[in-house]
Amino acid sequence: MRSVLPPLQVTPSAARRFLRRALLLDAPAADVGTALAHHGYVQIDPINVCGRMHDLILRNRVAGYREGGLMRHIHGEGAVLGAEQRVAFEHHMPDTGILVAFPLEAWPHLHTAMRARAKRPGAWSGRLTPREKELMPRLFAEITARGPLCSEDFTDAGSMRRADGGWGSATLAKSALQKLFFHGKLLIARRDGARRLYDLPERVLPAATLRLPELSAADTARWLAVLKLRQRRLVLLKREELRAVEDLVQPVAVEGCPVLYCLNEDGPLLAAAGESDGAEFISPRLLAPLDPLIYDRRVTAALWGFDYTWEVYTPPHKRVRGYYALPILAGEALVGHVDPKADREARRLRVVSRSVRRGHKVAPAVGALAAFLGLRHG
Repeated sequence: MRSVLPPLQVTPSAARRFLRRALLLDAPAADVGTALAHHGYVQIDPINVCGRMHDLILRNRVAGYREGGLMRHIHGEGAVLGAEQRVAFEHHMPDTGILVAFPLEAWPHLHTAMRARAKRPGAWSGRLTPREKELMPRLFAEITARGPLCSEDFTDAGSMRRADGGWGSATLAKSALQKLFFHGKLLIARRDGARRLYDLPERVLPAATLRLPELSAADTARWLAVLKLRQRRLVLLKREELRAVEDLVQPVAVEGCPVLYCLNEDGPLLAAAGESDGAEFISPRLLAPLDPLIYDRRVTAALWGFDYTWEVYTPPHKRVRGYYALPILAGEALVGHVDPKADREARRLRVVSRSVRRGHKVAPAVGALAAFLGLRHG
């Protein structure tokens, strides 16, 4: 398998232009399915300050994208999709709590992680407690009989608080359903606002997908490393990740950066980026806090000179930019941030704070976000 190539020497400017193009920021995909296939997955987050994370990621990558487009792609619009109509599903990245949208081909890579979660301790995703095990037959029986259900549909069980205190104020039904989802015994069939409605896997995923054989640990390790490369396009690889994909990658040497890697198939695009003067990259835009372009803080700091942290979980007195600050991408530079908040009642997008490098106008980008959300700016 070994065939790591000599490092490709590129300038920081060329690397930044390559990332814009490879991450679909300069030529958006025609639809959500194409963007999802290109990136391998899209991270899902329910917090809605100025749009949800997945919508903020995709609005810059899919032509004509509308708020809620990813959920409609996964679950349908209006009536829920039947299993044989599904082309994507929600689940967690193996060995993490990160919820993402996957295309169907991801399913056989998840079995090992799902099985491991069911055996290890953990209040959120680990093995069922005795009380949760006692409730499990009823959960399956009612979902089988009634179709997709959420924890609130189990009225008496839903009112019972967990005795172990390990998962905040979650009810017994909610924690059991969540664990069964982590274990792959139930899947999210649709959403009603912030509520997840769970159903049996055979009623969510196509039969052909469920029949796919489980893959080896080596195959899944290779898949995960490729996913990382597809998601961010120019990445740091750990030693074990490099071993898994060394025949698929091109080392890239960029001044001021550690050795980075891209997929061999992206090599021509990276070489072409070095021939551009960058003049076409002129429109500022607001990025999602977990946008693939800035996801790796070390790469973002070294390549873009921008030290960014998503501060939604940072105590208020320690925040530098703001609760939900969105970085500003202008050409080949990250030139500041805007911390917006949607006032849905007043139908306005308000700017809590901003910091923009002199010479850059961010009002059009804020206005574009407001229009995306169906709000006025001001």
